[in-house]
Parts: sequence; C-alpha cells; structure tokens
Amino acid sequence: MSTLSKKSPLHDVHTELGARFTDVAGWSMPLCYASEPAEHHAVRTTAGIFDLTHLGEIELSGPEAGRALDHALAGEPSKTAVGRTSSSTLVHETGAVLDDLLVHRLAGQRYLLVANAANTLIVLSSLRDRIDGYAATIRDASGDWALIAVPGPKSPEIVSELADIDVPLLRYDAIGPARLADHDVLLARTGRTGEDGLEIYCRPQDAVPLWRAVSAAGAEHGLVPCGLACRDTLRREAGLPLYGRELTVRTTLFDPGTGRPSTAAGPDHFRREQP
Repeated sequence: MSTLSKKSPLHDVHTELGARFTDVAGWSMPLCYASEPAEHHAVRTTAGIFDLTHLGEIELSGPEAGRALDHALAGEPSKTAVGRTSSSTLVHETGAVLDDLLVHRLAGQRYLLVANAANTLIVLSSLRDRIDGYAATIRDASGDWALIAVPGPKSPEIVSELADIDVPLLRYDAIGPARLADHDVLLARTGRTGEDGLEIYCRPQDAVPLWRAVSAAGAEHGLVPCGLACRDTLRREAGLPLYGRELTVRTTLFDPGTGRPSTAAGPDHFRREQP
C-alpha cells in the first residue's frame, strides 16, 4: 500500500477493529475485518456498517443546473423530484461508459452527484466541459463529506433509534436533512448491495461519533463492520454492475448486463408499496 494513501476520518477506528486495508484510488480503506463471508452474511440477514468516504461528491447548482445535467448525462436527471435519488451514467461521445453515478436532488436547482473514487476527477472535468454555457456552477465537494453506509434488513430499525425522523417510513430513493445522534446529516435510503439500507452523509469531524453511535445501536441486532471485499460480493450477487468491473470504457449502455434499477434497489423495495 502506498504511504501516500489518503486516510478516511474513520481510519483509526478501522485499525482498532482489526481491519485489513487496501488501496482504492489512492485511499487506504478497509478490505475486510474478521471474515468476508461473515460480513456478507450479516448484510443479508441483519446489518453491516461500511465506510465509503473514498467515493467522490460533486455539487452542481444554479438556475440551469437541471438542464445542464440533462445535457451532460444519460437520461433526464432534471426529472428527479426534490428529495429523491436516481442513477445516471456519464457516457463518452463514442458510447463508452465513463462512470455510473448517483444523482441526489437536494433542492430545486441543487444536485449532489456521487462518483466512483477513481473517476471523480474525470467526472468533474467532463462535466465542467459539458455544462459550459449553462447558468450552473460545479465544484468538487468531496472534502465536505464522510459517508457511512448501513445496509441490511435491520438497518432502518437501527438508524431509527438515533434519528429525529421515522426512518422506516422513508421511501426508497429518499434523501434529506436529519439529526442523527445529535449530528446534522444528509440521510439517504439508497445503496448498492441489493438490500435495504441507509447512507449517512456527514461532516468528516462527525464520522467517528456517528460510526460509534450506529455500531452501539446495532450491536443487539447483529450489526458488524464490513469491508469493501464483501460489498463487491454483495452487489455481484444482486446483479448490480459497477464501473471498473462490468462497466468500463469498453462497454456501452446497450451491452448485456449494464441495466439496473434506477437506484440499485434490492428486491424488497419492489414488493413494498411506496407513496
């Protein structure tokens, strides 16, 4: 591992928990703690907690932000309702996939895009070129956020113990401000493991107390810390493609296996009635 790897604000916590680390796009991130199969099984049956701070966040705002995204990305992100999330793709003019993205619409003309770690600068540069001429401003907001994911069938119950909102009533694809363990966060009901789950966007300085609070609340439910190795096996098992694996510059959106639900939902979401 490179000695120059960036460290998540949760790095010391991972070390305490005995994590094995790997380099992900210049970040030192947990690969596994005790057992990859046990972590995988926990997410499928109870809940897991992941550090995803290595992912890149890009903010786009301005009077024509929605129109700019419709021009720059596949699909029509501007049709995503405020407080909702959709997925999109950055595609080269040849049809090649440059990255798959989550698009959170935080306000009328304010969007937060989540890019894969290795592609954050590519996405940022490409979007700057593509939105030129639109009344929109783009910036790399990655330094503003740490990201903790809590997927698994018990995750809404666990997170609800700490939140000022009724988490189980959140519809899938929702995102909005919340208070969690006395910290201001953006709470999203999204994920890429095939299970129900929450993603907690917080200030980097709040990541450690939030991780500890969620871990404590989840202890009686069987929640365990999980590394990126089982995150990969989980999304493979669910048939969810990922850039760098099934999606590359050698694939297009017309290739078999590149389609997925709009926010990579798990099967339970399609059985649950949504308002």
